[in-house]
Amino acid sequence: MSPRRRDSDSTAAARAERRAELLAAAAEVFASRGYAVTTVREVADAAGILGGSLYYHFDSKESIADEILSAFLTDMWAAYKQVLGAGLGAGATFRALVGASFQTIHRHRPAVVIYQNESKHLATNPRFSYLLDNQRRFREVWLSVLDRGVLDGELRADLDTGLIYRFIRDTVWVAATWYRCDGPLPAEEIARQYVAMVLEGILQPKEL
Repeated sequence: MSPRRRDSDSTAAARAERRAELLAAAAEVFASRGYAVTTVREVADAAGILGGSLYYHFDSKESIADEILSAFLTDMWAAYKQVLGAGLGAGATFRALVGASFQTIHRHRPAVVIYQNESKHLATNPRFSYLLDNQRRFREVWLSVLDRGVLDGELRADLDTGLIYRFIRDTVWVAATWYRCDGPLPAEEIARQYVAMVLEGILQPKEL
């Protein structure tokens, strides 16, 4: 490899790393303050650069939010695809999807908070119309697993799967508001306990 090529690759890598740092800083600010009220200057301050310098990497605040949310959703769907393609039964798929969801929260916590809090507002902008598409797709995936579980006899038939879906969606993803990567419980353990509470309840089983 020529010295010029090595220098070019090194520069590109450094630029990509810096871009990732800026996105991470912006995600934290958007998640804590709210996307609508956060200014580009505040994002730049959080990243430790001048406001004008941010435009060297992004053309607008919308571009920053778009990249944050797209990266989160792409990663989540990749994890879901792996689970859904594993050929597991409905119960095992349910457990694996909850686990994949918490791992996604672990990797993209601020982005999940932004998605939860800002999707309704952002989706009014055509640029973010994919958020509504993702919501519909998410609902379809979970309902298909839950309905299959009922048909296979793994899940109770007396409970409405639409209600189960809403319960799971809200209880799992709202965890992003309090989850911390350095918290006392790792993501996989939280997922395990969530599944236990949903499938087994919190009452002590009675001895026979």
